[in-house]
Amino acid sequence: MPFLNLTPLASLRVSTHQIPRHNLIPNTSIQSKPLLIYRSCLPSSVTAPSIEAHLKETGVVVPQWRYTMYNVTHFHSSTHEVLCIFSGRAKLCFGGESNPSKVVTEVQKGDVIIIPAGVAHRLLDDFNSDFQMVGSYPRGKHPDMCCGKKEEEEKVKGISGLEWFERDPLYGDDGPLL
Repeated sequence: MPFLNLTPLASLRVSTHQIPRHNLIPNTSIQSKPLLIYRSCLPSSVTAPSIEAHLKETGVVVPQWRYTMYNVTHFHSSTHEVLCIFSGRAKLCFGGESNPSKVVTEVQKGDVIIIPAGVAHRLLDDFNSDFQMVGSYPRGKHPDMCCGKKEEEEKVKGISGLEWFERDPLYGDDGPLL
């Protein structure tokens, strides 16, 4: 079934993080779905078109852009997000920089990040490495941009009604997300 030769599940290293609410950033507090990072999930030969074809074949998310990550802390209240890294490496911050429970981690080509709605994220450093990702969202969903401001509180309430993935965006009926 997979279009790409993904790392076998038995060998896949997955980082799982619950990040508590901080100020007006909900993080994983609303749905209790973890931030997931699949380490070296994609083959070293991966390209943006091959990722997009694989995601379309799996049918869980729709690729919508190729870009880096914004260097401003933001989160999405309207959708969960799947980021597949096809170039470079970077240091990222999840949860908000002033959050004592934030997660700061380095990611690289081949890693996949699954960000639940409400989890703040930003680029800290791209090491001048041409860091690029394919950004994808569940079918019919489009991201909004929230920054943890008072006027976003109504939008944040909508996170509780978002459906979680029924299948893993990369592995389909199997996978760590399930």
